[in-house]
Amino acid sequence: MFVDQVQVFVKAGDGGNGMVAFRREKYVPKGGPAGGDGGNGGDVIFEVDEGLNTLMDFRYQKHFKASRGENGMSKGQHGKNADPLVVKVPPGTTVKDADTGEVIADLVEHEQQAVIAKGGRGGRGNIRFATPRNRAPEIAENGEPGQERYVQLELKLLADVGLVGYPSVGKSTLLSVVTAAKPKIADYHFTTLVPNLGVVETDDHRSFVMADLPGLIEGAHEGVGLGHQFLRHVERTRVIVHVIDMSAMEGRDPYDDYVTINNELKEYDERLSKRPQIIVANKMDMPESDENLEAFKEKLTEDLPIFPISAITRQGLKELLFAVADLLEQIPKEELYEEKTEERVLYKFEKKEEPFQITRDPDGAFVLSGEKIEKLFKMTDFTRDESIQRFSRQMRHMGVDDALRKRGAKDGDTVRLMDYEFEFVE
Repeated sequence: MFVDQVQVFVKAGDGGNGMVAFRREKYVPKGGPAGGDGGNGGDVIFEVDEGLNTLMDFRYQKHFKASRGENGMSKGQHGKNADPLVVKVPPGTTVKDADTGEVIADLVEHEQQAVIAKGGRGGRGNIRFATPRNRAPEIAENGEPGQERYVQLELKLLADVGLVGYPSVGKSTLLSVVTAAKPKIADYHFTTLVPNLGVVETDDHRSFVMADLPGLIEGAHEGVGLGHQFLRHVERTRVIVHVIDMSAMEGRDPYDDYVTINNELKEYDERLSKRPQIIVANKMDMPESDENLEAFKEKLTEDLPIFPISAITRQGLKELLFAVADLLEQIPKEELYEEKTEERVLYKFEKKEEPFQITRDPDGAFVLSGEKIEKLFKMTDFTRDESIQRFSRQMRHMGVDDALRKRGAKDGDTVRLMDYEFEFVE
């Protein structure tokens, strides 16, 4: 089964907790703090594996979680950093944030890597909090939570040549006779339900990858037929081979077919109309094909090469493959990706994110929320009084106390932060 779009959940590893410890050597009186830092959590990294050509594996495993860092130890020993979780993806995979739609990475080259979720840093041990005023602190941080997010994976096949055209014009047959691919072939529309890839080798030993891209009919860019599902795969092809049924067996005019498919490509992405294109006049072994070809040439306004072939009898295939190989040699592979990554620096005003928000629950409790204050809460060790006092000072410094007073908080009111409740004290 071919899978080219899937949503998965990734969770980077949390940082290890820092430790509260003191030196206990026999001849070192009042040795001081010796709690080490926790190790960093593991990143979630996506890496390209050119041996893959589908996102099928992600259909059965949709959660990826990296390991957390090791906790700090006594004698100032740091916890071990966790190894990153490396997830293999096929070349041509675009990774987007499922919530914002932001493109995180576009992975096209073998062994190319991208950090999709960043691991949390390790919490600091009490050795880090020693000061001249507090030489024996009993404070240590918990590890920072690792980043977690839902990501959308989209696969756009990396084929040199894309075969486009109406259903049943002979794209699959052409692919089957010029490559070792064995696509399903039958005399009804939408026989091909998934893109098929094959490697072509010409008689002069040049090779390229060809893809049969199914499902293009009128309205494909709006989701009609299978077009909307597979049009994305045309984006990566360097050359478009437009296959047309010159026999007009189904009662359609070949030139109208040509115009309709090109309009669908243009409506989907303006750049596709500028992509090098070769026209293949297929089924030339059928009656009336020669007359239809002459009429097609008279109507054609663009100066494009036309190759009359018969995929069944293999007539004209050699010349077609030579022409495709010659055209590919004129188009460097890098050009295809550079056109989408124009370097620009955009400066814009962004409102500063508030460190916390205050809402009210139905029971009257004040609820604190916000990424910054929740992260601070998770990194506080509430089993130690000094850590709790430090957390109170940090909240006061952020302006939480004043904000609660403005919202009408009185002495003894309940304040809720995640799973923790405490009383507001004047």
